[in-house]
Amino acid sequence: MLSQKTRYAIRAMQHLADKYGQGPVPLTEIAEAQNIPAKFLTVILSELTRFGVVASQRGKDGGYWLGVSPIDITYGDLIRVMRGSLALVPCASRFAHETCKNCLEEKDCRTRALMLQVRDATASLLDGIRLSDPIELAPAAGDEGNL
Repeated sequence: MLSQKTRYAIRAMQHLADKYGQGPVPLTEIAEAQNIPAKFLTVILSELTRFGVVASQRGKDGGYWLGVSPIDITYGDLIRVMRGSLALVPCASRFAHETCKNCLEEKDCRTRALMLQVRDATASLLDGIRLSDPIELAPAAGDEGNL
């Protein structure tokens, strides 16, 4: 599962993508619109600024904006920035690989083989969707039968 921090980061980035080219967006606007605690959002936006995907300006007319065009940011990139990996287990990570503790040899582990397939399918999907792409809203849980 995605951490709360990663989910907040995605929502904040979606908000900034919606406002792309309109100048700095105040932190309070993002926090209120996306229902993110302001103090936590400050930490998240600082981290995204260090990675270069968000820029900021202090002061009365300050705020945050995307540091690169939303067409140049994929959801895969964003999740990797926040999580370090798309893999569900450390032994299946391409960029943050670690040998699992209390496991079989990697060459003998069918779970790892499965998780490599899951990682590749997830990467293919998330790397194909850009922050600029429209996302169609899904029905709320329990509403699927009302379509």
